[in-house]
Amino acid sequence: MLNNMTDCEEGEGGPNSQGDGNPKESSPFMNSSAAIDAEKSQQYDGKNMALFEEEMDTSPMVSSLLSTLANYSNLPTGSKEHEEAENNEEGARPSKKPVKAPQLGTLMGVYLPCIQNIFGVILFLRMTWMVGIGGVFGSFIIVFMCCSTTMLTAISMSAIATNGVVPAGGSYYMISRSLGPEFGGAVGICFYLGTTFAGAMYILGCIEILLIYIIPQAAIFKIEGLEGPEAEAALLNNMRVYGTIVLSFMALVVFVGVKYVNKLALVFLACVILSIVAVYAGVIKTAIDPPVFPVCLLGNRTLVSKGYDVCAKVIEIDNDTVTTKLWRSFCDSDYLNATCDEYFNNNNVTEIQGIPGVTSGILAENLFGNYLEKGVIVEKRGLVSEMDPDSPVTSSNRYVMADITSFFTLLVGIYFPSVTGIMAGSNRSGDLRDAQKSIPIGTIAAITTTSTVYISCVVLFGACIEGVVLRDKFGEGVNGNLVIGTLAWPSPWVIVIGSFFSTCGAGLQSLTGAPRLLQAISRDGIIPFLRVFGHGKDNGEPTWALLLTACICEIGIIIASLDAVAPILSMFFLMCYMFVNLACALQTLLRTPNWRPRFKFYHWALSFLGMSLCLSLMFICSWYYAIVAMGIATCIYKYIEFCGAEKEWGDGIRGISLSAARFALMRLEEGPPHTKNWRPQILVLVGVDAEQNVEQPRLLSLTNQLKAGKGLTIVGTLVQGTFLDNYTEAQRAEQSLRKLMETEKVKGFSQVVISSNLRDGTSHLIQVGGLGGLKHNTVMVSWPRNWKQPEYHQQLRNFIGVVRETTIASLALLVPKNIYSYPSNGERFTEGHIDVWWIVHDGGMLMLLPFLLRQHKVWRKCKMRIFTVAQLDDNSIQMKKDLITFLYHLRIDAEVEVVEMHDGDISAYTYEKTLIMEQRSQILKQMHLTKNEMEREIQSITDSSRGSIRRKNMSAVRPQHSAEDAASVAEKPEEEVQLIHNKNASTPTSRTSPTSPAAPPGGAATWTDCKGTDKGKTILAPTPEAGKDLFNMKPEWKNLSQIDLRRMHTAMRLNEVIIKKSKEAKLVLLNMPGPPKNRVGEENYMEFLEVLTEGLNRVLLVRGGGREVITIYS
Repeated sequence: MLNNMTDCEEGEGGPNSQGDGNPKESSPFMNSSAAIDAEKSQQYDGKNMALFEEEMDTSPMVSSLLSTLANYSNLPTGSKEHEEAENNEEGARPSKKPVKAPQLGTLMGVYLPCIQNIFGVILFLRMTWMVGIGGVFGSFIIVFMCCSTTMLTAISMSAIATNGVVPAGGSYYMISRSLGPEFGGAVGICFYLGTTFAGAMYILGCIEILLIYIIPQAAIFKIEGLEGPEAEAALLNNMRVYGTIVLSFMALVVFVGVKYVNKLALVFLACVILSIVAVYAGVIKTAIDPPVFPVCLLGNRTLVSKGYDVCAKVIEIDNDTVTTKLWRSFCDSDYLNATCDEYFNNNNVTEIQGIPGVTSGILAENLFGNYLEKGVIVEKRGLVSEMDPDSPVTSSNRYVMADITSFFTLLVGIYFPSVTGIMAGSNRSGDLRDAQKSIPIGTIAAITTTSTVYISCVVLFGACIEGVVLRDKFGEGVNGNLVIGTLAWPSPWVIVIGSFFSTCGAGLQSLTGAPRLLQAISRDGIIPFLRVFGHGKDNGEPTWALLLTACICEIGIIIASLDAVAPILSMFFLMCYMFVNLACALQTLLRTPNWRPRFKFYHWALSFLGMSLCLSLMFICSWYYAIVAMGIATCIYKYIEFCGAEKEWGDGIRGISLSAARFALMRLEEGPPHTKNWRPQILVLVGVDAEQNVEQPRLLSLTNQLKAGKGLTIVGTLVQGTFLDNYTEAQRAEQSLRKLMETEKVKGFSQVVISSNLRDGTSHLIQVGGLGGLKHNTVMVSWPRNWKQPEYHQQLRNFIGVVRETTIASLALLVPKNIYSYPSNGERFTEGHIDVWWIVHDGGMLMLLPFLLRQHKVWRKCKMRIFTVAQLDDNSIQMKKDLITFLYHLRIDAEVEVVEMHDGDISAYTYEKTLIMEQRSQILKQMHLTKNEMEREIQSITDSSRGSIRRKNMSAVRPQHSAEDAASVAEKPEEEVQLIHNKNASTPTSRTSPTSPAAPPGGAATWTDCKGTDKGKTILAPTPEAGKDLFNMKPEWKNLSQIDLRRMHTAMRLNEVIIKKSKEAKLVLLNMPGPPKNRVGEENYMEFLEVLTEGLNRVLLVRGGGREVITIYS
């Protein structure tokens, strides 16, 4: 049976947390019921299932699994934990009533809610104006584009909604679970802002209907007698005042009784449907008996109806010519000889029918657009008027004028909100009886219905209504009636009242839905600073989210213009729809195994087309609003990426990352990177202690300073043991590595290998690190500090093995010595030098590494110095010139110095140092031999010593004290044996001064080594000056390896020069000599390196990987 696991609260570990402390998706395969825990032991009772009883905690019985699936809750992640927490707090409180199963079908659950949300304020207040400005043809293109966008989005949404059980949460849930928390949070916030601004738009529409068409006398700021900007400002101020009052009232209603809002939804829907039916009835009536709505024209200019009582200049009353109100509007007196407006004198007054009817043929006149500048008078096409082009327009308040500058893209932005609301069905998925069936059918049917209504309205408005009336946004030429109301039957008030209640209902619905969407985002925990808005009243109502929604909605109210607010919410809705299409397209193209939608009528090409349309419409509506909306979404995305909680929802972005990574890895397999693209891809080898904590954390600090987050970094370590027994320790070690990488801000991967011994494990890391072409090209390993101690002999062998393996594998090697003295990422060097000792060419690693280090803020103020060594036959002056030229071509700023180091005599201290080194090598070697091998080795050493003494006694010329010393050595072989067996034996290796070595007992002796850099040459005859010292040599010196002697001499001479020049340097980079070709003398190799770097604080030994890593070419 499946172990009954509870969803862990955020920040706590548990079976569902997978180690990151974050809750995972609630799953029907996990049962959190405590009652079933008591039955766990009974699930395998009986003999039939005894075979599976060992897997009781991991594998469920099919019977219990099916029961769990049947009782699966549709609550979204966050809501479930919230309710469980409430239940736990209630304790012994009586249990709640059982929740009834969802009963809503396609019609009531999806179709009608979508219809109600799609039909809205734009249809009643701006549709006729859009047809008049854009023409039937242009308006048809706008409607077709917008409706096509929503239809393609609905197809994509249907595919996502039918891909498994859809918990309550709607579009936010679908996007976040398909595209990941970053995209989900960003788009969720955009959808929330769009819904909030939609509420502001509906409230503004409600106020516009109230103050212009129902109760104009209620205006606080009177518009009568004002012209131009003053009248516009007064109207906007009225909208702000009344809009704030209505917003406060609606927010209070939502706070107090949201259930009444839901119950009134059907009433508001009935108002919408009744209004649309009235419009169609009016269109039919125009074909039979057109309504009487006269429009008065002066010349071809439309007159405001409140400026005249009779559409005439003068009238005949009792055979007497009397001037009219219209005359008095344009003339300075009532008399016929009064001085009148020039345009009034030159043009006649005509009266035309505002609603000529569907059979009048007016469609041809309204077919094309007539875009107007702000302040331009609305004129009738086809009528000729006499006017002086140079004369200014007077009495402008008597004409119907354009209140804004109109153009095609503005119409798109204003119209698009009328097609939003397609996700109303998916938002109610938790209340649907069969969401996977109802959502596609209901949503697509609703879009089809509304698109048909919109397209037919475009054609019918153009065919029934006069053009000047269509372009009259506020109905000023038709007695202040709502233009669409003039077409309705039986009365314009049907449309006015219906649209008023419709906008009120839509505003309440927005103020109800937006806080719940914000609450769902907050409870998901992906945006930390929004978590406070996840709390609410005891019944779960989002109080704080409602308060924030009202504040944001007030911003739209302050804007006060319906035409300015509409493009804002268009941006947010279009972005949301764009990502719905993107989610469907990605899931389809990635072909993830879990992508199995029941809705089959989708295709990735349709989703991409829908996404392209959404993106195009965003920039068509308003390019600057589009940039702002995308900027907001990008900021939220980056905030979630860096500061938000990490969620694993099996999203498509992770899938596309895997596909992109696979593609990139396959491309990398085509060949090695070009020298210009080479950068250190570092495998950092670190050790862990018994508690699985990293022993050398400064290695990761140096890695971060060297790479600054670029390129590949693999931090590897080894756990000794077997995989079955030590897997837990390996997991702890990996968590320790990840934690340290996060602390040191090292971006890369951690890798832990379990091996029976240190040497094999390190070798495996070097061999198998990386994947395909994305492999490390550099290995970083710390210098073994206590390699001279016998108990650290294994670390010594491992280090030598790493050096050999990197050489064979053509990998670069970085060995920082005294790693604990290296700076942390928080330190800053305000001055100092990074010294590079370029002795042999290594492909340019020594040039590249300081450059990379100086990109980091720790080393940025350090200057770079490059030293190179000149031999006796070299032209040091020319070498310096060539090096300066080379650095100039490399674009690297550095000081250059050529150090002359000629061949010199080998000092007695060098002999003594070499002798001590070889003795230690013998001791370390003997410590790892078997008993028989040890006895044979002791005998050979003793015999060798006795033979050496015999040869010394046969010598003709020999100082007496030297012979006595040799005899004392021969007479005490037991002391040699004791020395070999003593594991704690040690020989002092320090010297008093690198430049003035102390003479060993027996006097100082020198040995001249001509061409000391040529390998294979033997020690030549002594010089005449040193001839007398030949007889003062210790007997042991005669048997020293000449190669080791020359190497020790080189190491000491180089060390003297480096200390002299770079003692105060912040970092010294130095060529690392290669290991011996055979395994004999590995300890000597370490001694050479120790002598070479002795007395230096921070040293980075560098070995190239056998290829050029830096180039002078662009």
